[in-house]
Amino acid sequence: MQELSTIRNSHGEALDFTFHPSKKDDYLVIIGHGVTGNKDRPLLMAIADGLAARGWPCLRFSYTGNGNSEGDFAASTITKEISDLQSVFDALTKGKKIAYCGHSMGGAVGVLTAVRDERLQVLITLAGMVHTKEFCQREFGDVVPDQGLMWEDPQCPLSQAYVDDLGHIDSTLEAAAAMEVPWLLIHGDHDDVVPVTDSQAAYAVAPEPKKLHIVAGAEHSFSDQTYQEVVHQIDEWLIDHFH
Repeated sequence: MQELSTIRNSHGEALDFTFHPSKKDDYLVIIGHGVTGNKDRPLLMAIADGLAARGWPCLRFSYTGNGNSEGDFAASTITKEISDLQSVFDALTKGKKIAYCGHSMGGAVGVLTAVRDERLQVLITLAGMVHTKEFCQREFGDVVPDQGLMWEDPQCPLSQAYVDDLGHIDSTLEAAAAMEVPWLLIHGDHDDVVPVTDSQAAYAVAPEPKKLHIVAGAEHSFSDQTYQEVVHQIDEWLIDHFH
């Protein structure tokens, strides 16, 4: 794993990643970000550092079009990111047991990947997006696709491809109900980007084994004060279900 220098998706675009080695060499926790994010967001770095300190090797990466990964941000959709994640799986040493931890839209990517790729054996979602069409309408309904920006960020144009993809998916609840891997859902009760009711709805339809942990006072990206609580919950879930 340490010798892996390049990961490319099916379009030949390189994905930027950072590997955190640790003692449990047969396992790997892959960590993915949300829309407009990247692998170096404080939450993702804290999780990777915290889990590696507890023995779990981690790989955090930026989806193509984000951070220092190649590709066009305007082409970044949930559907493309599912393919990106599967390309990460393809690049890994065969035989590793794989967990995926995804934040926000990266959580939706994880849910939709888990039900179509048996290589993903444990799922963790952090403030995971469930009602994708509602999210897009709520956050960007007053923005003209292919003209305007996401949250007024000049590096993050709102594309018609993104709007269409989230509208077509509509919701991840059908996938949640078909989940066949252990699933830990973590959400802050002060999240004003993806409401905690998204995770509650997913949890309600998902089969066992599952757990919903609500972090009191946490907003969408959590905080320094809650990172250790998040890491502890993930570590306990991995100990119980990553075999």
